[in-house]
Amino acid sequence: MIELNAAQIADITGGYLTATADPNSVVLGVDTDSRECQPGWMFVAKPGETTDGHHFIGKARSNGAVLVLAERETQDDDAAVDPAVIVEDAVLAMGKIAAFVVASLRERGTRVVGITGSAGKTTTKDLLAALLSTAGPTVAPVGSFNGEVGVPLTVFRATEETKYLVVEMGATGIGHIKYLTDMVHPEIGIELFVGSAHAGEFGGVENIAIAKRELVESLPAVGTAILNRDDQRVMEMAGHTVASIMTFGVGDAGSSPDNSVTAEDLNVDANGHPTFDLVFPDGSSHSIVSGLIGRHHVGNILAAATAAFALGLESSVISQTLNGLAASSRWRMERTERADGVTIINDAYNANPESMRAALRTLAELGVPDENGNARRTWAVLGEMLELGEDSILEHDMLGRIAVRMNIKKLVVVGLGAKAAFNSAVLEGSWGDEAFFVNDVNEAEALLSEKLAPGDIVLFKSSNGAGLRYLGDRIAALSPQQNNSEDARP
Repeated sequence: MIELNAAQIADITGGYLTATADPNSVVLGVDTDSRECQPGWMFVAKPGETTDGHHFIGKARSNGAVLVLAERETQDDDAAVDPAVIVEDAVLAMGKIAAFVVASLRERGTRVVGITGSAGKTTTKDLLAALLSTAGPTVAPVGSFNGEVGVPLTVFRATEETKYLVVEMGATGIGHIKYLTDMVHPEIGIELFVGSAHAGEFGGVENIAIAKRELVESLPAVGTAILNRDDQRVMEMAGHTVASIMTFGVGDAGSSPDNSVTAEDLNVDANGHPTFDLVFPDGSSHSIVSGLIGRHHVGNILAAATAAFALGLESSVISQTLNGLAASSRWRMERTERADGVTIINDAYNANPESMRAALRTLAELGVPDENGNARRTWAVLGEMLELGEDSILEHDMLGRIAVRMNIKKLVVVGLGAKAAFNSAVLEGSWGDEAFFVNDVNEAEALLSEKLAPGDIVLFKSSNGAGLRYLGDRIAALSPQQNNSEDARP
């Protein structure tokens, strides 16, 4: 983090210092988790959904925090007032500090990239961070830090040496991305695609498109909007930005090959890795075998390559770096090979109808018979897709039908919220031991521990809140008939 003292933080946020706070105390880092605070850091005591950060100020100070960003004065065990900057809203104050930090970084030449989309943001961020790191110090979000708290925490990790700052931007309503762009002012904006994730909260897909385009609307005339030409709603955003436009997509670039990055001759190998020729606006073409699993990741690869090219990286360096590169964040088509020959693909960090279909297609491709006619048995363990609103039953119904039509051999539906997928799979022709419904992850774990056999491929896919990612971890660690997990949390 660039150095700020307590007095500066009070001035930036419009807060006031408690009597015990040293105005000259320098803050070396910031966190909202008291357990992660280190000597010289500032702890943000923000209210949470289930608890209040003010209750953990003592823990943060014992870990070395020298200052607290708080919404009220608190006292330590000796009845002394904790050294703090007191503000009306701690989260908004974080945003003000982050905006100040980004402005300072931009004066030093830091380039800022924003990424949004209904899915793929984290994978694209991982790929782009790896690319930009070849050209200079790069800061990108940890995991999926992409909201009003996560974006400032990403910004606070930047230093005077940071050349590239990559910011992932999520939203659950109109105006959310604008709040983030007003904070970090990106010059490059990546629009991945507009899907139905959070449709219930947004009030429909059209509102999702309006919210997502807030990123390109924020770009300056000297900036670059990077648009997915395979998504009509994304391409319609071209009329909502003053920035230059580059596109990415699969196959023919149409009338704009000079500003497009393209995947040609796309295939998927026996392990599910996309293979293709990566073609750049400079006319160069490079053969790529991705370390990611699933053809749906090609768009993420192209988006990262386009942004890197727009920032001046050579096409040869981009291609060499992407060749074999996998995502670094967990639970994104994460593949584990068990010693008994069972393959686990854990993609249960998040889910929406589009990403569910893409994951099922990848599973189906992995189950295609080889040249000798041998095929692996495929299992889809599916949990609820959350935040779909009134379309939830319909989308889960379609999910079960798609799984059957893709010839997935075994379907396990977990939880009442997803039961429509089981019902539709039965109606579509899967019954007996082809489709199972279980009430929770513990029942699913018992079923899988009993029935998985060497050679099986098992996909775990659900929204984050359904908890299947933890189940996938446990199943990945087990051998047959070994259900000895001590962690039975959902």
